[in-house]
Amino acid sequence: MNKLTKISLAVAATLLSLSVMAASTVADARGNGMGNTGVTTADFLLAPFYNPALTAVSRDNDDFGLLLPAVGASVRDSDDTLSTLDDLQDTIDAFENSGSVDISDAATLNDYLNQLEDDSALNASVGAGVAVAVPTRMLSVNLFARGYAEIIAIPNITADLGDNPINVRTRYESSSVRTIAFGYGEFGAAMAKQFMIAGQQFSFGVAPKYQQMKTYKEDISVQDYDIEDFDQSETSKSAFNMDLGAVWLLDEFRAGLAVKDLFSQEIDTIDKQNQYKLDTQVTISGAYVSEFFTATLDWDLTKQTRFSGVDDDTRFLRVGVEGNAWGWAQLRAGYQIDTEDTLDNTVTAGIGISPADVVSLDVSAAYAGENEFGASVNLALTF
Repeated sequence: MNKLTKISLAVAATLLSLSVMAASTVADARGNGMGNTGVTTADFLLAPFYNPALTAVSRDNDDFGLLLPAVGASVRDSDDTLSTLDDLQDTIDAFENSGSVDISDAATLNDYLNQLEDDSALNASVGAGVAVAVPTRMLSVNLFARGYAEIIAIPNITADLGDNPINVRTRYESSSVRTIAFGYGEFGAAMAKQFMIAGQQFSFGVAPKYQQMKTYKEDISVQDYDIEDFDQSETSKSAFNMDLGAVWLLDEFRAGLAVKDLFSQEIDTIDKQNQYKLDTQVTISGAYVSEFFTATLDWDLTKQTRFSGVDDDTRFLRVGVEGNAWGWAQLRAGYQIDTEDTLDNTVTAGIGISPADVVSLDVSAAYAGENEFGASVNLALTF
């Protein structure tokens, strides 16, 4: 089984354990292709994933929208840790079959362990979302479900005791991989309406929602480690929360503010040694949106703390552009910068096909360096 298949199965296991569908970085191929932007540029169907105020920003001929579904996945394994673990386990099998005395295998094992000792943490995530939207002049409504699963794997390798076969066996038997995972699901209703204030056009939105959060934490021997075996220590928590948003529309220009998870949430791992914090996230955005061209910038004013005890804080600056060929096809590109320097800068690209501007198929890809990639796809109907 290859690396991507293992990661996909592992995070999919978390998604299937949630009561709703699941996306951390939003599983939206249009926004993902534009650098993961969307606070002022998402359409009324994807609006709750970015900014509920956009639920009321639609075209005159938009009466109904259906997203079924949007899906995405990403992996950051900059040091190729999974491949090293596979090679280590194969060599352990050969070493033990030889009676644990093969000096050559012992030296190779020690080299693999030294490599793992210096490796960065592995990160993987997968998500999905669905939505049904009805925009009206009185009040626009979008019923949505979304979420994500996120895994962090950190090698914990015992100190080098030399290439003596006995010492090497002691070393790999006492070395492990700590896997911490977070699963999240939500469903809710975004409601928005446009207003004229002092001659200016604004849209305001709110999205009350129900959240389900789960954490997992396992320390598994390097000899037995499989990224699929992370979900044996589950803790769970449910809560009600709310997203808020506003957009100012001036001809082709837009400015927006989105507040996600107004009430921050915390959930401990089973051993109480780590805590996942779902922080309130505030993002501002500006955009130019015309019939044939869109350009936008989203900037997080707050950071996501995520797991305590793990260097995984993130805060993003994102830019994106889109060219639109008369509503039938789209070409997109973007760039994402993590100002906390936890994740590498990411280049994104995507395409869209929308025959008659009714059925939309969007595909995107992201690249941040060797063994750091992502992809998403979504299918939507608008009438």
